[in-house]
Amino acid sequence: MKGVLLAGGKGTRLRPITHTGPKQLVPVANKPVIQYAIEDLKAAGITDIGVVLGNKGREAIRNYLGDGADFGVDITYIVQGDPLGLAHAVGCAREFVAGDDFVVYLGDNMLKQGISALVESFERGQYDAGIALQSVAEPEQFGVADVDGNGDVTRLVEKPDEPPSDLALIGVYVFSPVVFDAIERLEPSWRDEYEITEAIGTLLDEGRAIDSLVIEGWWKDTGKPADVLEANRLVLDDRRDETPPIDIESDAETTGYLDVHDAATIEEGAVVRGPVSIGADTTIEAGAYVGPYTSIGPNSTLRNVHIENSVIVGDSSIATDGKIVDSLIGRGTSIGSADGLLPEGRRLVVGENSNLDL
Repeated sequence: MKGVLLAGGKGTRLRPITHTGPKQLVPVANKPVIQYAIEDLKAAGITDIGVVLGNKGREAIRNYLGDGADFGVDITYIVQGDPLGLAHAVGCAREFVAGDDFVVYLGDNMLKQGISALVESFERGQYDAGIALQSVAEPEQFGVADVDGNGDVTRLVEKPDEPPSDLALIGVYVFSPVVFDAIERLEPSWRDEYEITEAIGTLLDEGRAIDSLVIEGWWKDTGKPADVLEANRLVLDDRRDETPPIDIESDAETTGYLDVHDAATIEEGAVVRGPVSIGADTTIEAGAYVGPYTSIGPNSTLRNVHIENSVIVGDSSIATDGKIVDSLIGRGTSIGSADGLLPEGRRLVVGENSNLDL
């Protein structure tokens, strides 16, 4: 079985962070989102992976992933060009798939459970598709599946006014090669895109069996700043009971789970409350407070600031006396102090190479 990892799209909901880079490389707990997908594919026994690229961020993704050797996989790049929908992106991988069954994984999705159970369920039956589902509070906002008692899909509805169930499609699929013929027969939707739900619907109309698996644990689409912060919190929270990867020899005040790169420095007089993640060549200076659920990327310096539940992408300097909470801060950002009274807290979405005085 092969993997097809979709890494196109414009990332409009993550602007300004994505003005200068692809959304799939935004870090969660100091690891790009797309790397979690690759690790899930590898854990499911899938090491031959095609990465479908759009017009934006191609070189950045290629530079990070390379040929896949650093991640124990073999990567082939497939250029989609203009984003014409998920089904179009999948169709671009036909030559790469070359008659094999394959997994489709959206490169900005994250799953606590991984995909091994979905792959195993598909392989146990005679299916031409398998879809990952999760129970959601507002199914009318999603593509929704109706399933029978055996977990076989009987109907798919896109953002229905009256959902037949609360089971939403979450962006991970397994297909046999017959899906490519269904994709070729699609017409553009009202969004002028080729919809993967319509391709699956075509398979259903042809009487082909569609498997499903309800995913346990959390799932996040990291398409918006709040989603990135939530995914960061979830990943760090899952680690909070683990043994920290290194011992902190500094006299700094530290508690909880600390994922600190061995090239990072926490100075005496700093306070760090885990769970946190701190990247290479980053310094937490005396007087700084780093609170729970914070990830600080490499080559950064924090001075005086109180920060918590935030993601700093990296290459940044933050030296404000103020308090920063619930913030996503892009690469190359400089934040200093401003005169006058300070508010109790700030909530920021800051693009790359920005300069702020707070």
